[in-house]
Amino acid sequence: MEYARPETLQEAVGLLAAAGGDGRVLAGGTDLLAQMKLGRVSPLHIVDVKRVPELRGIEESAAGFRIGAAVSGAELGEHAGLRAAWPGVVEAAELIGSTQIQSRASLGGNLCNASPAADSVPALIAAEAVCTLVGPGGERSLPVADVVVAPGETALARDELLVDFRLPPRPARAADAYLRLIPRSEMDIAVVGAGVNLALDEAGVCVACRVALGAVAARPLFVSEAGEALVGRGVDDAALATLAAAASAATSPIDDMRGTAEYRRRVAGVLARRAAILAAERARSRA
Repeated sequence: MEYARPETLQEAVGLLAAAGGDGRVLAGGTDLLAQMKLGRVSPLHIVDVKRVPELRGIEESAAGFRIGAAVSGAELGEHAGLRAAWPGVVEAAELIGSTQIQSRASLGGNLCNASPAADSVPALIAAEAVCTLVGPGGERSLPVADVVVAPGETALARDELLVDFRLPPRPARAADAYLRLIPRSEMDIAVVGAGVNLALDEAGVCVACRVALGAVAARPLFVSEAGEALVGRGVDDAALATLAAAASAATSPIDDMRGTAEYRRRVAGVLARRAAILAAERARSRA
């Protein structure tokens, strides 16, 4: 196995291309190293991207936020501007593992690991986040909602590198929230996760809403029907019941040791409803 630690984006892309499909990116390593120890993957080339400037740091501008793909969960939580504008995204990232894990685990790694139960992904989908991907053929953008295609599989080419995430500007009376259910009090895998991002007008009527779910299908789900259930309505019991029903109906969960399919289906609606209530409360405070 060969280990490389490039310091430029061009060098990192070149190393991945030269690996010919046998290279793996190391950002935090909290997934990759565990998989290597278990013998699930045996890459011939490791490309450590922690020193590539484009993958590091959080930038705020009129265009919104740019978050480097190698930024850790701990760093996200320490950024006051991001926490104020996108609390749901930060909450989701801070639920990944222990405090020690959060100091290493990256937002990009949590997405590219392609787990259906990844906590940050529903929150990013709800936030309408877009990825920047760079490979030998150039740069392209891809919505986070389109990255994971199956458990452990993404839409990235083998020689493409996830560089950053882009979050749109935050208008007044808009906010997000992420909630999950786990068997233990912390440091566990989600049975169900729900992210909601919405905006209200001055009268409290919902003018935009996005709902995303995790751990209820083979990939994280963007549930447009659930978001549409709130648009044009106040965030009241009737509208929330419609949202919850749409969220439950969109799921295709499995039975496993963490819960039955029917249980997950029911919980998906409950969590989506609760996340919408929390997002609406936050949006009202951002008038």
